[in-house]
Amino acid sequence: MTLAIVLAAEPAAGRLTERLAAQWRRAGAADVRVAADLTELADLVADATGPVLVSGADLVAHTAVLKHLATSPVGPTVALVLTDPPAPGQATVREERGQVVEVGAADPSGVFGGALRVGAADLPALAEAARRAAGGGPLGAVDRLVADLAARGTLIFAQRVRLLVAHRVGDEAQRAAAESAVAAVDEDRAELKLSVKERDDFFTTFFVSTWSPYVTKAAARIGIGPTGVTMVSVAFAVAAAVLFGTGGRPALVAGAVLLYLGFVLDCVDGQLARYTRHFSAWGGWLDTMADRFKEYVVYAGLGFGATHAGFRYGWALALAAMTLQTVRHMTDTWYGALHDEAARRPKVVSADAGGIGGKLNAASTRVQADTGSVSYWLKRTVVFPIGERWALIAIAAALFGPLVALVAVLVWGTLAFAYTGGLRTLRARWMRVPVLTTVDAGLHRDDGLLARTLPTARRPLLLAVLGALGAAGTLVWALLAVHGGGDLPVWVPVLALVLLLGAAQGSRAPHDGSLDWLVPAALRAAEYLFAIAVGVAGRAPAWLIFGYVLVLTLLHYDLTARLEKRQVAPPLHAATLGWPARSVLLAIGLIAGYASIALATLGAYLLVVFVASVVLAWVVLPARARGGVRSPG
Repeated sequence: MTLAIVLAAEPAAGRLTERLAAQWRRAGAADVRVAADLTELADLVADATGPVLVSGADLVAHTAVLKHLATSPVGPTVALVLTDPPAPGQATVREERGQVVEVGAADPSGVFGGALRVGAADLPALAEAARRAAGGGPLGAVDRLVADLAARGTLIFAQRVRLLVAHRVGDEAQRAAAESAVAAVDEDRAELKLSVKERDDFFTTFFVSTWSPYVTKAAARIGIGPTGVTMVSVAFAVAAAVLFGTGGRPALVAGAVLLYLGFVLDCVDGQLARYTRHFSAWGGWLDTMADRFKEYVVYAGLGFGATHAGFRYGWALALAAMTLQTVRHMTDTWYGALHDEAARRPKVVSADAGGIGGKLNAASTRVQADTGSVSYWLKRTVVFPIGERWALIAIAAALFGPLVALVAVLVWGTLAFAYTGGLRTLRARWMRVPVLTTVDAGLHRDDGLLARTLPTARRPLLLAVLGALGAAGTLVWALLAVHGGGDLPVWVPVLALVLLLGAAQGSRAPHDGSLDWLVPAALRAAEYLFAIAVGVAGRAPAWLIFGYVLVLTLLHYDLTARLEKRQVAPPLHAATLGWPARSVLLAIGLIAGYASIALATLGAYLLVVFVASVVLAWVVLPARARGGVRSPG
């Protein structure tokens, strides 16, 4: 149950208090209370069991602003941040990467908007902050509250106001002006525009978001939910993959059109969630998993189509594209975690502002702030985001065929990886934040029991790179051996396996190096390349190798989605064995002469475990918590 508290500690609260209480009810609060002071607020918070919404009595805003704050998916604790000039008694804030990193900042990026949502886990800190702030001070009551809460190290995300209206008022003239501004804005039209991301990539901005809000509006009127739109998007992508595999110009053009429409729907599901404010952990997880599944199924269709057209290595290109993209996403996720941690530690970030990392950070900030400029769009495009990938695939496949589409994806993807990897490495060394000490590295590395039983060695990055090189070397040797009509010597996969297990020895070592955020991506590359080498050396069908690696990517993207939300492990994570044990089993299958059987059996087993884990995590366990059985919505 969500509790909303209007803090009427300021004089002349009067009618605004009643108005805010009514707005909080319309925004979804189940219980609305008015607190005369911070001590009374602390007592109300002490009895709360769910999220608590707090606002001062000087806020004039659209109800949608309060609803957006109450339903914000960015984090459990969120504060309203305005661009208004600060008035006496109002707290200034500085935010970075969507986080409030300082309250009462000398170089503020905004002013506290007088309202915040506090997650259940942070309620004890809120109650204690209210009691401490009750003693008074130069700031207003609600401003003292958020300042003390931030000083306790509570992670607070920022909720900005765009297109809608929100102002804190100090007198009758300001109140009348703010109410006039609220009345002048069409709330529903503004919410529809707000459903589109404020900053998106070039293709999405100019070729999708110009008309996708109309689809969003229609879906809302029909009653289709975001999950339903996601499923239709998956169906379009699968159909496009089938058409790419069929070949022939009409099929390729039709596949390109379906792929584009599927991407439009991929944008619409998020827009629909923002427009209707129907957010859920299930929806966020499903969107992440569906995006990768759709893309990799399309790669499979292109690989099959290129092979069907007479190119011997079509499936190999598809595998390379899938492996490259997954490793890229792993670096994106871990670098994002690094940057988030750096944002919460601004003193560390500013320690060497004159170095190359500091200069790169300052240059990146300037480019990002110059929205609409050529440099801004180049920066957003060169990294090869999903919209550009799907557009390139659709155009290249329709005009030139599956082979050219796969080669184009690999070339641009490799260049983008080199560009982002080089810049991020320089910036990471400058930030010097041991990010992997703040997360469950063993879980998100996917180590498993075998890695935990091996002796611990230092330098996890060096070990991971050696393991990846060993797997890559085994793949090259296997390709040369098979191409020459021979067999892979037994000692080659054994040596590669030894290097892989050496990489596993770094799992329990402190991941506090400036580049240790690269370790999980290196391990993903090592496992995928070793599995592909086993399949090639054992002359397994190309589609079987692709299917096995696809199942591995599903397991790893599940962990990635959980890392981004700092969630616990999947229910059956231990049953996936971990990457070292899986590699050992494949090596045994290759040495015994049953590589295909090993890939098929282990792949089928992992797929069953993954599906069962999804059902447990999103259906069975939530149903038990509710006391009934329902499907996730």
